[in-house]
Amino acid sequence: MDVLVFGAGSLGSLLGGLLARAHDVTLVGRDPHVRAIERAGLHVTGHVEATVHPAARLDAPESAGLAVVCVKSFDTEAAADALADCALDACLSVQNGMGNEAILADRLECPVLAGTCTYGAVRPDPGTVRCTGVGDLTVGPPAGGTSALAERVGRAFEAASIVASVVDDMPARLVEKLAVNAGINATTALARLENGAVLGGDAGALAGAAARETAAVARAEGIDLSDRAAERALESVAADTAANTSSMHQDVLAERRTEVDAINGYVADRADELGVDAPVNRTLARLLRAWEAGRGLR
Repeated sequence: MDVLVFGAGSLGSLLGGLLARAHDVTLVGRDPHVRAIERAGLHVTGHVEATVHPAARLDAPESAGLAVVCVKSFDTEAAADALADCALDACLSVQNGMGNEAILADRLECPVLAGTCTYGAVRPDPGTVRCTGVGDLTVGPPAGGTSALAERVGRAFEAASIVASVVDDMPARLVEKLAVNAGINATTALARLENGAVLGGDAGALAGAAARETAAVARAEGIDLSDRAAERALESVAADTAANTSSMHQDVLAERRTEVDAINGYVADRADELGVDAPVNRTLARLLRAWEAGRGLR
Protein backbone atom coordinates (compact mmCIF):
# COMPACT_ATOMS: atom_id res chain seq x y z
CA MET A 1 0.00 0.00 0.00
CA ASP A 2 1.12 3.56 -0.75
CA VAL A 3 0.94 5.26 2.66
CA LEU A 4 1.28 8.95 3.49
CA VAL A 5 1.92 9.75 7.16
CA PHE A 6 0.93 13.37 7.72
CA GLY A 7 2.59 14.63 10.88
CA ALA A 8 5.99 13.00 11.36
CA GLY A 9 6.31 13.73 15.07
CA SER A 10 6.91 10.99 17.60
CA LEU A 11 3.98 8.66 16.86
CA GLY A 12 3.83 9.53 13.17
CA SER A 13 7.52 8.76 12.72
CA LEU A 14 7.18 5.47 14.58
CA LEU A 15 4.14 4.30 12.63
CA GLY A 16 5.68 5.48 9.38
CA GLY A 17 8.94 3.74 10.17
CA LEU A 18 7.20 0.47 11.02
CA LEU A 19 4.95 0.68 7.96
CA ALA A 20 7.97 1.30 5.74
CA ARG A 21 9.12 -2.24 6.44
CA ALA A 22 6.32 -3.49 4.19
CA HIS A 23 4.91 -0.53 2.23
CA ASP A 24 5.89 2.54 0.24
CA VAL A 25 5.73 5.32 2.83
CA THR A 26 5.99 9.09 2.59
CA LEU A 27 6.50 11.06 5.80
CA VAL A 28 5.34 14.67 5.88
CA GLY A 29 7.02 16.64 8.64
CA ARG A 30 9.30 19.54 9.45
CA ASP A 31 12.98 20.23 9.14
CA PRO A 32 15.51 19.24 10.38
CA HIS A 33 13.78 15.86 10.79
CA VAL A 34 12.86 15.64 7.10
CA ARG A 35 16.38 16.53 5.95
CA ALA A 36 17.89 13.93 8.27
CA ILE A 37 15.61 11.19 6.90
CA GLU A 38 16.39 12.18 3.32
CA ARG A 39 20.11 12.02 4.08
CA ALA A 40 20.42 8.81 6.12
CA GLY A 41 16.99 7.22 6.53
CA LEU A 42 14.85 6.90 9.65
CA HIS A 43 16.36 5.04 12.60
CA VAL A 44 13.84 3.25 14.82
CA THR A 45 15.27 2.28 18.20
CA GLY A 46 14.00 0.97 21.53
CA HIS A 47 11.52 -1.88 21.71
CA VAL A 48 11.63 -2.15 17.92
CA GLU A 49 14.81 -1.57 15.93
CA ALA A 50 15.08 -0.87 12.21
CA THR A 51 16.57 1.55 9.74
CA VAL A 52 14.20 2.34 6.89
CA HIS A 53 14.24 4.78 4.00
CA PRO A 54 10.78 6.27 3.49
CA ALA A 55 10.32 9.34 1.34
CA ALA A 56 10.28 12.50 3.45
CA ARG A 57 8.98 15.92 2.51
CA LEU A 58 7.60 19.15 3.89
CA ASP A 59 4.26 19.05 2.05
CA ALA A 60 1.74 16.48 0.90
CA PRO A 61 2.33 14.60 -2.36
CA GLU A 62 -0.21 14.56 -5.17
CA SER A 63 -1.70 11.19 -4.25
CA ALA A 64 -1.58 8.26 -1.81
CA GLY A 65 -3.55 5.15 -1.09
CA LEU A 66 -3.90 5.90 2.62
CA ALA A 67 -3.22 9.05 4.63
CA VAL A 68 -2.48 8.41 8.31
CA VAL A 69 -3.01 11.69 10.16
CA CYS A 70 -0.90 12.11 13.29
CA VAL A 71 -0.86 15.88 13.85
CA LYS A 72 -1.88 17.57 17.08
CA SER A 73 -5.63 18.09 17.36
CA PHE A 74 -5.35 21.87 17.02
CA ASP A 75 -3.65 21.34 13.63
CA THR A 76 -6.36 19.06 12.21
CA GLU A 77 -8.00 21.80 10.15
CA ALA A 78 -4.66 22.78 8.62
CA ALA A 79 -3.91 19.13 7.88
CA ALA A 80 -7.29 18.69 6.21
CA ASP A 81 -6.68 21.75 4.04
CA ALA A 82 -3.23 20.47 3.09
CA LEU A 83 -4.64 17.05 2.15
CA ALA A 84 -7.63 18.41 0.24
CA ASP A 85 -5.65 18.57 -3.02
CA CYS A 86 -4.11 15.11 -2.51
CA ALA A 87 -5.91 12.27 -4.27
CA LEU A 88 -6.55 9.73 -1.50
CA ASP A 89 -8.32 6.39 -1.34
CA ALA A 90 -8.73 6.61 2.43
CA CYS A 91 -7.73 8.60 5.52
CA LEU A 92 -7.13 7.32 9.05
CA SER A 93 -6.88 9.54 12.13
CA VAL A 94 -4.89 8.15 15.06
CA GLN A 95 -4.89 11.49 16.88
CA ASN A 96 -5.66 12.36 20.46
CA GLY A 97 -8.86 14.15 21.38
CA MET A 98 -12.33 14.20 19.88
CA GLY A 99 -13.74 15.63 16.68
CA ASN A 100 -10.76 15.07 14.38
CA GLU A 101 -12.54 12.61 12.09
CA ALA A 102 -15.46 14.99 11.51
CA ILE A 103 -13.11 17.81 10.51
CA LEU A 104 -11.25 15.56 8.08
CA ALA A 105 -14.46 14.13 6.60
CA ASP A 106 -15.84 17.61 6.04
CA ARG A 107 -12.87 18.62 3.88
CA LEU A 108 -11.74 15.41 2.19
CA GLU A 109 -13.51 13.50 -0.56
CA CYS A 110 -12.25 10.09 0.58
CA PRO A 111 -13.68 7.92 3.37
CA VAL A 112 -12.29 8.71 6.84
CA LEU A 113 -11.60 6.02 9.43
CA ALA A 114 -10.91 6.41 13.15
CA GLY A 115 -8.13 4.72 15.05
CA THR A 116 -6.54 4.42 18.45
CA CYS A 117 -2.90 3.60 19.09
CA THR A 118 -1.11 2.75 22.32
CA TYR A 119 2.41 2.41 20.93
CA GLY A 120 4.80 4.63 22.87
CA ALA A 121 7.19 6.91 20.99
CA VAL A 122 9.59 9.78 21.50
CA ARG A 123 11.68 11.55 18.89
CA PRO A 124 15.03 12.33 20.57
CA ASP A 125 16.95 13.58 17.52
CA PRO A 126 16.28 14.42 13.86
CA GLY A 127 16.09 11.23 11.84
CA THR A 128 15.51 9.05 14.92
CA VAL A 129 12.42 7.80 16.74
CA ARG A 130 12.46 5.58 19.83
CA CYS A 131 9.72 3.04 20.48
CA THR A 132 9.13 3.21 24.22
CA GLY A 133 6.47 0.51 24.26
CA VAL A 134 4.75 -1.90 21.90
CA GLY A 135 1.01 -1.43 22.18
CA ASP A 136 -1.80 -2.01 19.74
CA LEU A 137 -3.68 -0.15 17.04
CA THR A 138 -7.41 -0.35 16.40
CA VAL A 139 -9.21 0.89 13.31
CA GLY A 140 -12.85 1.17 12.29
CA PRO A 141 -15.55 3.51 10.96
CA PRO A 142 -16.00 6.49 13.31
CA ALA A 143 -19.71 5.76 13.77
CA GLY A 144 -19.17 2.08 14.50
CA GLY A 145 -19.67 -1.07 12.50
CA THR A 146 -17.16 -2.55 10.10
CA SER A 147 -16.27 -1.97 6.49
CA ALA A 148 -14.20 -3.57 3.76
CA LEU A 149 -11.99 -0.49 3.80
CA ALA A 150 -11.27 -0.84 7.51
CA GLU A 151 -10.41 -4.49 6.99
CA ARG A 152 -8.00 -3.58 4.18
CA VAL A 153 -6.30 -0.90 6.27
CA GLY A 154 -6.03 -3.29 9.21
CA ARG A 155 -4.34 -5.88 7.00
CA ALA A 156 -1.87 -3.24 5.78
CA PHE A 157 -0.75 -2.56 9.35
CA GLU A 158 -0.55 -6.26 10.15
CA ALA A 159 1.62 -6.82 7.05
CA ALA A 160 4.16 -4.47 8.65
CA SER A 161 4.07 -6.49 11.91
CA ILE A 162 2.12 -3.77 13.74
CA VAL A 163 -0.29 -5.19 16.32
CA ALA A 164 -3.61 -4.12 14.81
CA SER A 165 -7.27 -5.07 14.90
CA VAL A 166 -10.43 -3.95 13.14
CA VAL A 167 -13.23 -3.16 15.60
CA ASP A 168 -16.95 -2.48 15.30
CA ASP A 169 -17.27 -0.36 18.46
CA MET A 170 -15.09 2.61 17.57
CA PRO A 171 -17.24 5.23 19.36
CA ALA A 172 -16.68 3.36 22.63
CA ARG A 173 -12.98 2.92 21.86
CA LEU A 174 -12.55 6.64 21.21
CA VAL A 175 -14.25 7.70 24.42
CA GLU A 176 -12.29 5.11 26.44
CA LYS A 177 -9.11 6.55 24.95
CA LEU A 178 -10.39 10.02 25.86
CA ALA A 179 -10.87 8.91 29.48
CA VAL A 180 -7.31 7.57 29.59
CA ASN A 181 -5.87 10.73 28.09
CA ALA A 182 -7.95 13.01 30.30
CA GLY A 183 -6.60 11.26 33.36
CA ILE A 184 -2.98 10.58 32.45
CA ASN A 185 -1.97 13.44 30.17
CA ALA A 186 -3.13 16.48 32.13
CA THR A 187 -2.14 15.05 35.51
CA THR A 188 1.37 14.09 34.45
CA ALA A 189 1.87 17.33 32.52
CA LEU A 190 0.91 19.55 35.44
CA ALA A 191 2.74 17.51 38.09
CA ARG A 192 5.77 16.76 35.84
CA LEU A 193 5.48 13.02 36.54
CA GLU A 194 5.89 9.87 34.47
CA ASN A 195 2.80 7.85 33.59
CA GLY A 196 3.22 5.29 36.34
CA ALA A 197 2.66 7.96 38.99
CA VAL A 198 -1.11 7.86 38.35
CA LEU A 199 -1.32 4.29 39.64
CA GLY A 200 -1.70 5.54 43.20
CA GLY A 201 -1.50 8.46 45.58
CA ASP A 202 -2.77 11.96 44.87
CA ALA A 203 -1.92 11.70 41.17
CA GLY A 204 -3.95 8.51 40.90
CA ALA A 205 -6.92 10.03 42.70
CA LEU A 206 -6.92 13.03 40.36
CA ALA A 207 -6.46 10.97 37.19
CA GLY A 208 -9.16 8.53 38.23
CA ALA A 209 -11.64 11.33 38.87
CA ALA A 210 -10.96 12.80 35.41
CA ALA A 211 -11.53 9.38 33.82
CA ARG A 212 -14.78 8.84 35.71
CA GLU A 213 -16.10 12.24 34.64
CA THR A 214 -15.31 11.32 31.04
CA ALA A 215 -17.26 8.08 31.45
CA ALA A 216 -20.23 10.04 32.82
CA VAL A 217 -20.19 12.28 29.75
CA ALA A 218 -20.01 9.21 27.51
CA ARG A 219 -23.05 7.65 29.19
CA ALA A 220 -24.98 10.91 28.77
CA GLU A 221 -24.21 10.64 25.06
CA GLY A 222 -25.52 7.07 24.94
CA ILE A 223 -22.16 5.28 24.99
CA ASP A 224 -21.87 2.46 27.51
CA LEU A 225 -18.71 3.16 29.52
CA SER A 226 -18.83 2.48 33.23
CA ASP A 227 -16.71 4.33 35.76
CA ARG A 228 -14.85 1.14 36.56
CA ALA A 229 -14.18 0.38 32.88
CA ALA A 230 -12.71 3.86 32.44
CA GLU A 231 -10.55 3.40 35.53
CA ARG A 232 -9.37 -0.04 34.40
CA ALA A 233 -8.39 1.35 31.00
CA LEU A 234 -6.44 4.16 32.64
CA GLU A 235 -4.70 1.76 35.03
CA SER A 236 -3.80 -0.63 32.22
CA VAL A 237 -2.23 2.06 30.05
CA ALA A 238 -0.44 3.62 33.03
CA ALA A 239 1.01 0.24 34.02
CA ASP A 240 2.08 -0.59 30.46
CA THR A 241 3.70 2.84 29.99
CA ALA A 242 4.82 3.48 33.57
CA ALA A 243 8.24 4.84 32.62
CA ASN A 244 6.94 6.92 29.71
CA THR A 245 6.50 10.67 29.51
CA SER A 246 3.00 11.40 28.20
CA SER A 247 2.63 13.46 25.03
CA MET A 248 1.17 16.38 26.99
CA HIS A 249 3.99 16.18 29.53
CA GLN A 250 6.46 16.25 26.61
CA ASP A 251 4.72 19.35 25.27
CA VAL A 252 4.93 21.12 28.62
CA LEU A 253 8.62 20.26 29.01
CA ALA A 254 9.29 21.64 25.52
CA GLU A 255 7.02 24.66 26.20
CA ARG A 256 4.73 23.78 23.29
CA ARG A 257 0.99 24.17 23.06
CA THR A 258 -0.87 21.11 24.39
CA GLU A 259 -3.97 19.28 23.18
CA VAL A 260 -5.94 20.17 26.31
CA ASP A 261 -8.79 21.75 24.32
CA ALA A 262 -9.60 18.45 22.59
CA ILE A 263 -9.17 16.34 25.74
CA ASN A 264 -10.02 17.82 29.16
CA GLY A 265 -11.53 20.92 27.57
CA TYR A 266 -13.76 18.76 25.38
CA VAL A 267 -14.96 16.77 28.40
CA ALA A 268 -15.74 19.94 30.35
CA ASP A 269 -17.57 21.56 27.44
CA ARG A 270 -19.66 18.46 26.65
CA ALA A 271 -20.44 18.08 30.35
CA ASP A 272 -21.88 21.59 30.40
CA GLU A 273 -23.97 20.85 27.32
CA LEU A 274 -25.28 17.56 28.74
CA GLY A 275 -25.82 18.69 32.34
CA VAL A 276 -23.06 16.49 33.77
CA ASP A 277 -20.66 17.57 36.52
CA ALA A 278 -17.00 17.64 35.46
CA PRO A 279 -15.15 19.91 37.89
CA VAL A 280 -11.86 17.99 37.71
CA ASN A 281 -11.58 18.15 33.93
CA ARG A 282 -12.62 21.81 33.99
CA THR A 283 -9.92 22.64 36.54
CA LEU A 284 -7.24 20.68 34.70
CA ALA A 285 -8.18 22.42 31.44
CA ARG A 286 -8.09 25.87 33.04
CA LEU A 287 -4.70 25.25 34.64
CA LEU A 288 -3.14 24.09 31.37
CA ARG A 289 -4.72 26.93 29.41
CA ALA A 290 -3.40 29.39 31.97
CA TRP A 291 0.09 27.89 31.62
CA GLU A 292 -0.15 28.19 27.81
CA ALA A 293 -1.42 31.76 27.96
CA GLY A 294 1.40 32.74 30.28
CA ARG A 295 3.90 31.58 27.66
CA GLY A 296 2.11 33.13 24.69
CA LEU A 297 1.08 29.74 23.29
CA ARG A 298 -2.61 30.57 22.84
